[in-house]
This record gives sequence, structure tokens and C-alpha cells, in this order.
Amino acid sequence: MLQTLKLDTFTNEPNTDFSKDREVQALKEAILSFRQELGKDYPVIIGGEKIYTEEKITSINPGKTDEIIGYMSKVDREMAETAIQTATNTFGTWKQVRPEKRADYLFKAADLMRKKRHEFSAVLILEAGKNYEEADAEVSEAIDFMEYYGRSMIQLEEDTHYVKRIPAETNRLTYIPLGVGFIVPPWNFPLAICTGLTVSAVVTGNTTLLKPASVTPIIAYKFVELMEEIGLPKGVINFIPGDSSIMGDYITGHPLTRFISFTGSKDVGLHINELAGKTAKGQKWIKRVNAEMGGKDGIVIDETADLDAAAKSIVSSAFSFQGQKCSAGSRAIIVESVYDELIQKVILLASELKLGNGEENYCVGPVIDQKAFNTILNYIEIGKKEAKLVLGGVTGSEEGYYIQPTIFIDAEPNSTIMQEEIFGPVLTIAKAKDWEEAIEIYNNTEYGLTGGFFSSNEERINQAIERMYCGNLYINRNVTGALVGVHPFGGFNLSGTDSKAGSYDYLKLFSQGKLHTIQH
Repeated sequence: MLQTLKLDTFTNEPNTDFSKDREVQALKEAILSFRQELGKDYPVIIGGEKIYTEEKITSINPGKTDEIIGYMSKVDREMAETAIQTATNTFGTWKQVRPEKRADYLFKAADLMRKKRHEFSAVLILEAGKNYEEADAEVSEAIDFMEYYGRSMIQLEEDTHYVKRIPAETNRLTYIPLGVGFIVPPWNFPLAICTGLTVSAVVTGNTTLLKPASVTPIIAYKFVELMEEIGLPKGVINFIPGDSSIMGDYITGHPLTRFISFTGSKDVGLHINELAGKTAKGQKWIKRVNAEMGGKDGIVIDETADLDAAAKSIVSSAFSFQGQKCSAGSRAIIVESVYDELIQKVILLASELKLGNGEENYCVGPVIDQKAFNTILNYIEIGKKEAKLVLGGVTGSEEGYYIQPTIFIDAEPNSTIMQEEIFGPVLTIAKAKDWEEAIEIYNNTEYGLTGGFFSSNEERINQAIERMYCGNLYINRNVTGALVGVHPFGGFNLSGTDSKAGSYDYLKLFSQGKLHTIQH
């Protein structure tokens, strides 16, 4: 009865109200407390054993690049093999744990994360360069994934059902776990997506090898530490930081790996898919790949739209967390009759954004590392040749990886900055003769993750819903900020496998249907 009540009462975790001084002070104290841990060594964890290695990943603060967050031990090929054997052995017992018991581990972890939410936010602020609101919202999302997938597992178990009856037979369909999963989360949501990818696999009865993003390994370690604290059995989550070239490809291609859950770049996702598609010697299955690989997301605005609302959404979608979201609205396509007016509104709002350290809660913080910094600046130089620069285009404080919010206008639909994912604070705007051409320009991309359409015309809205090709389409609102259980998330084309994270059906990706028939 208690578990049924949980199924009926899922609500999204509320974010912290930072208009309250006590909440701001509590977060500042958590940041100060985490600062006492800076420079620590963190271990690999295999089968519950903590292993410190000589080879380390150095995690730095992107807002203060001379500040080291910590040193993370790295797995080599031999340790990767040990990890996959450990996960395989543990699977034999973990798959036999009742679904409601597995779900209860998630509920306990969610409760503990609530108590420690400012501690997790503090790590996200210092290691990932997030501001207060972005960090706090990510913690909420991580909690949501645990609460929602826990409930969904109970529902999935209850949904095992008797299928069509025929005379003298009883037929029942159940869902059973797959095996060992390789979990590869991204650096931009290094807690929420790390949590979601991992617990969805675990709650369905699988064991995991978790490889954190190399620029944000400490927050992932804090998540694994929390799962240890609530008593998750050893070997269910094996924490294996390291170089993809050394151990990532090895695990992806290993005959004992059953599935890979990945969020990251298009190129890496396609590489994983290619490796997973090759059948290794001794492999007994076709591996599953659940991949979310980014986007070149756009917002279409017609002449009937509320231009003030559209401007706010364009700026928020383009520049929140420095545009480092796969859902970021990096393109705006505006019909010509309101083009100039809307551009002025967008420029005005964007020019008001303050650039600075997330620790001081600036609107726009640093990009993640030197590689991203260089790549974004290179795209800005390309943009200067392809379109008209009307805002930004320059760097900020040399203390970290700061780039001013940047806007290009009058871009051609086939230009580089309209086609390629920049993953930074760069917005490109194109003009369309009418709303139909605007939709054509929107669809002119190899991606298909999020899209937006601003209009007050119901017929056009219905046409946009029909014609705009993306996994998540938002009408008259931001194209970022998908809520677990409310906005199932995943994209088309080279945005990934459209796995729809945050939905009930998502758990079936880590399960396989088994029918049994009894003849009477």
C-alpha cells in the first residue's frame, strides 16, 4: 500500500527559493565547507573497494582556473576488466532483488540528497561553473530521476500482465533486466544526467560501470558516495574514471557489456554506436545503445507572436548556463515583418546579462574548459565572416574561461554557425519571408532535439506541431528546462536515439520482455 501511494504522489522537486536570505547563506556555507576539501585525492571504486592510482585526472574550477577541485584516480585496461567481471558477478545476485526493494534504494537516496542539496550544489558551482539557480535546479532534477524511476519500476512490475487468453493456455509477459551497462554521462549536467542514466539501469536490475566526464569527475564521485551511504550493495555501481581511448572503447566493445547509456557529442555518440554494433568474440547478444548527442535547436517566431515573451525566451534559451545545453536555443528564425523589432528586444535583454563567476551568482559564468573556450572563439571568428556581429564576440576576465554573450544576425540558413553545434554563449539569427519558410529553415539541420514556435495563430501552431521535426517541441515558451515525468526528453536524427529520459517507457530500454505460457 505504501509503494502504491508513492506511485500516485510523484511531484517534481521544488527548487530552492534564493530570495530567502537564509537559503543564500546556507549555500554559501556549503561552498565554504567544500572549499576545505579542494585538492583532495579521490579513488576508483570497484566492487566497493576504493583504489587510488598514480595516474590522475585533475579537475579545475573553470571560473578560477588556478584552483584545483581535486585529483581523480584513473582506471587502466586491467582495472576495466576487473570492473566488468565484478559487475557481471554482481548481476547474478542483484537481478534477484525484488523490484520494490531496488526502488526503495532510490527513494532513500533521494531523501538523503534533499538533506545534502546545498552540498551538491556547491560542488556543481565550483567544478562545473554553474550559478546558484542552475546548480540547485540540477540537484532537483537528480532527485526527480530517483523518485520517478523508483515509482516507474514498481509500475513496470505491476504492469507485467496476462496477455490474450486462449483455451487451455495462460500467457504472461514480464520484464527482466539485461545485464551489465556502461554509463557515460556528460559534463554539462554531471549530477542530474549521471544520476538518471545510472539509477534507471540499477532500478531495473542491471549492474553498471560508471565513467564520469573527465572535466567533472568529483560531482559524480559524490553521487556514488551517496549511493554507498544508503547501503546499495557493492558492485552494483562500479566507478571507473579514465581515458576513453584506454578503457572507454575497451568496455564498449567488450563481449560482457550488454548496453551503453551515453550523453555527449555527436561524434563520440556515433563512435560508440559503431563500436557497439560490432559483435565481439563470445558475445551472446546485440548491444543496446541509448544515446543523446546534442542539437542545433531553434526558435521560430511569426508576426502574431508576443514579441516581449519571445525575446525573453530566446535570450534565456540561448544563454542560460552559457549555452552549454544540448537543448539550448542557439538559433532564432524570425519572419521579416517583425525581424528588426524583435532583434532590438533580444539585443537589449542579452546586453543586460552580467558575466562572472557562478560562485558570486552571475547570470552568465565560464565555459567548461580550455578546449571549449578555444572552439567557441573559433566559431565566433567564423561567424564574423558569415553574418553580422551585433553583440559580444569577446572574452571576459582572464581568471577563467569567460566569453561574453554573443549574437549574430542576418545569417544564411546553410552557414556554418547555423548548422554546427557551438555549445557556448552564441546565438545566431536568420530572417524568413514568412512562418512557413521559417519552419523550413528550422528543419534544415542534421539534428532534431528541441524546437520552439511563437505565435498566437492556432492554425499555424497546429501546423508547426505537425511540421517541425524534433523530439521536444515547445510552443510559446523556452526550449530548455525539461521536467522529469512532465517533458520526456530525447531527439531525432543525429540528436540521438530519442530514448525519452524522464518517462515511464524509458525503463523498458533496460529490460527485456519475457513471455511464459502454461498449457492446462
